[in-house]
Amino acid sequence: MLRLTPCDWAARLTQVTRWALATLGALLVLGIATVAFARFFGKSGSRASIGVSVVSHWLAAYVLWSFAAGLALTSGLLATYYSAAFAAICLLGAICQYRAHVRAGRERGLTIFVGLQLAWLVFVLLQNGLLAAAW
Repeated sequence: MLRLTPCDWAARLTQVTRWALATLGALLVLGIATVAFARFFGKSGSRASIGVSVVSHWLAAYVLWSFAAGLALTSGLLATYYSAAFAAICLLGAICQYRAHVRAGRERGLTIFVGLQLAWLVFVLLQNGLLAAAW
């Protein structure tokens, strides 16, 4: 097992913090640019604006799920997590949410988003045996 001194921990934490802040900044700038682009070429309720909104929802969900799963895997709370499967669900969920938003309104699209997030949570808990005792 690799043992790190306090100085090594501080250096590694500084490096991780720098990368995390750079990633957060890049996502923030990209989100602002994308919304500005959609607003420039269409009004706020246009299909382009809806598309940007849906993509930002699912991108944020993927980032947050991956971050939480990484922490849970590191701490030993989860045994397995398949980020590739969630990426496929994000892609299909974004398509379904976009179509529902265009056809039935914003609330129906958000219902699909929240429903798929809860379904993924149940899937991950069942996969790791954390929900089996309650059922």
